[in-house]
Amino acid sequence: MSDTSAPRRPRVMVLFGGRSGEHPISCVTAGGVLRAIDRDRYDVLAVGITRDGRWVLVDDDPDRWAITGGRLPEVTDAPARVLLPQAVDDRELQVLRGGVAEALGTVDVVFPLLHGPFGEDGTLQGMLELADVRYVGAGVLASAVGMDKQMMKLVFAGQGLTVGPYRVVRPGELDRDPVGVVAHVQELGLPVFVKPARAGSSLGISRVDDWADLETAIRAAAEHDPKVVVEAAIVGREIECGVLGGADGRPARASLPGEIVVTDHRHAFYDFEAKYLDEASVRLECPADLPADVIERVRAIAVQAFDAVGCEGLARVDVFVTPDGDVVVNEINTMPGFTPFSMYPRMWAATGTDYPTLVDELLRLALERPTGLR
Repeated sequence: MSDTSAPRRPRVMVLFGGRSGEHPISCVTAGGVLRAIDRDRYDVLAVGITRDGRWVLVDDDPDRWAITGGRLPEVTDAPARVLLPQAVDDRELQVLRGGVAEALGTVDVVFPLLHGPFGEDGTLQGMLELADVRYVGAGVLASAVGMDKQMMKLVFAGQGLTVGPYRVVRPGELDRDPVGVVAHVQELGLPVFVKPARAGSSLGISRVDDWADLETAIRAAAEHDPKVVVEAAIVGREIECGVLGGADGRPARASLPGEIVVTDHRHAFYDFEAKYLDEASVRLECPADLPADVIERVRAIAVQAFDAVGCEGLARVDVFVTPDGDVVVNEINTMPGFTPFSMYPRMWAATGTDYPTLVDELLRLALERPTGLR
């Protein structure tokens, strides 16, 4: 006789892909998480979002979502379209096949592994909130603030955190007033880094060492986001720190910090190719070789940045440590790269929490969190 008293395993929707330029990186991240989830503890449903926004059932084999031979994975359209619940009192998922809707059962928690706009920026989080579905990671406001580098810096500064000098080039401003834009940016001095305001994975970022290249760099960034942020270069070491939310009202905690060292002169900084396609050109040191007091300061500031934007679940905070030991906050990533080789899980591994345990803890945090206002 079968045992019908065993509790039902929580059902996890691993959601990835999306409409942003970081679509393939989201797929790679999902492959790592799909491999790490304990299938004896969780029932897993893999759902991909195509580049044009279709939600489809996809293969949950982690190997399907790995970078192979330099090829980046991608979610393509499929016959089975996934439909979210339409009301808070109806948690039933549906799948549409050939125009016929079929019940797919309920989902207890979504693990949204999307990077960039239309996934990491509060839009997806808002959709899940409307459907009253639990999910891993930051809520609507924290996701939106964390995605927008201008808003992020304003919030950090308002909370007393040190941020570097920067300028914002608003949509269409370069065409309306090119002389004024250049003059405003030149107040920062050379070199500067030109970035899309709401993108990640180093997409569209340029280092400018000659003012003659500024306009081209701004237009390259604007291909990813019409709003552009230009940052003054900070003399210092680039240090990252992972933050994990606390359960049952306990405070968030920080990992040991890590450092990214670009060893190949072909990369002027830690760009997209160095991150994902040319791993031999970088060295990831974790924990970072820093004095003990600086390590503790970085960890404390990372938690302060996490709390400043009202983050939940997880985040990676990137800072600069200057030669004088000052810590300048660069940005927060509310859904950092999450492959086993990414800095976020590597920093936690160095702190004593391995990759599968980290995935499990994030799912438990999300399952314990109430839906709605909190």
